[in-house]
Amino acid sequence: MTKLGQWLCGLALLGSAWAALALAPPGLRLPAPYRQALLPLPVYLLVAFGCYSLATVGYRLATFNDCEEAAAELQEHISAAREDLRRRGLRF
Repeated sequence: MTKLGQWLCGLALLGSAWAALALAPPGLRLPAPYRQALLPLPVYLLVAFGCYSLATVGYRLATFNDCEEAAAELQEHISAAREDLRRRGLRF
């Protein structure tokens, strides 16, 4: 199962549990404080997911490694391409 499938499965599970509790089936009556906390729960989870995503991207960006060997190789390729284009008559 792909990561997207896992996330969708989890969201479907949480969504169905939330809907079952929020729609208040006849045999289940939640106390008022629980009901007040339950109704905006999807918004809270969406905000928490956004914060987690932002923190993850920030951490990965802060710990991003430079590849000096790859940068030098890329500069060599650029120099070779420019030289080849100069031989073919292109001016920079």
